[in-house]
Amino acid sequence: MNVPVIIPTFNPKEKIFEVIDGLSKKGFENIIIIDDGSKAECADIFKRIEKIPECILLRHEVNKGKGRGLKTGFEYVLKNFPDCDGVVTTDDDGQHTPDDIMRCAQRMAKDKKAVLGARDFKQDNVPPKSKFGNNMTRIVFRLVCGIKITDTQTGLRAIPTDYLPLLCKISGERFEYETNMLLEMKRASLEFEEETITTIYSDNNSGTHFNPLTDSIKIYAIILKYAASSLICSLIDIGLFTLINLLAIPVFGENETFRVFTATAIARIISSLTNYFANQRGVFQSKQSVKKSIVRYYILAAGQLLVSFLLVNGLSMLFGAQSSGWQSLIKIIIDTILFFFSFSIQRDWVYK
Repeated sequence: MNVPVIIPTFNPKEKIFEVIDGLSKKGFENIIIIDDGSKAECADIFKRIEKIPECILLRHEVNKGKGRGLKTGFEYVLKNFPDCDGVVTTDDDGQHTPDDIMRCAQRMAKDKKAVLGARDFKQDNVPPKSKFGNNMTRIVFRLVCGIKITDTQTGLRAIPTDYLPLLCKISGERFEYETNMLLEMKRASLEFEEETITTIYSDNNSGTHFNPLTDSIKIYAIILKYAASSLICSLIDIGLFTLINLLAIPVFGENETFRVFTATAIARIISSLTNYFANQRGVFQSKQSVKKSIVRYYILAAGQLLVSFLLVNGLSMLFGAQSSGWQSLIKIIIDTILFFFSFSIQRDWVYK
């Protein structure tokens, strides 16, 4: 097994030497440390690291973020170790045991897939902010992105060499990069699996450089762009339906069924065209031909139109909600439910 280890670090503490020593004892011969613009007080630590035979020290003159540190490591490996099985990334604070790092690296080298170390967030030693943040992100990943994963922010990742050229091109310079990495592997159909690892939090995770507010905003901003297009177009759809439904009352009179159908159809045609191009270009960044994806899109849209019409009209009649205001409320509820089904189908079929 030929697997370099990549450790981005910012203002490291003495703990980093325990990490390096554990990796050396496990037989890792190339430990790539990226100094991400640490303060001058850390100079002695890096001088000592440079003297360790297994260590390769790379430097950023200023702090650029964990994402940039990982990409610097990936680029170095592609240039200097192109024939290696892959790389394994880990943190500098001892959160991951040498045994866990070795197991992930070995499994990756054997299966030729990325392997993610998965912590158990149900344990009592997990800080509340870490438990809450991971659980929320895990739910969003599952519902919005179709990615089933236990530990969304794990720093222990074993990655085959074949994956690295793509990962070097992914946007994101700080903690959001690790989220982007998962999303891009999903989009590119690069397989990954999880390996259960020991859950370690030293001193309530006080050494982390993760900012719960600013870094969470960046992470969720990346994920929620997938939902933003559909939400905006749903508002366009509902607004047009309400407007057309009101304007059509004098035209169709008591023929309520035809009025609801007409308002639904016109609103859906306009909003669907907006939604298609927004998703195709900006959200899913689909590489499929427009001809193929737009046919699939409108097969989905036609089915969604029929279901929306039948449910809105049926529930309006069932509950005696004959006014346009009540019908709009019913439509909001129905289309919110249909939104999640539609998004999953777009993600996995229309723009696959």
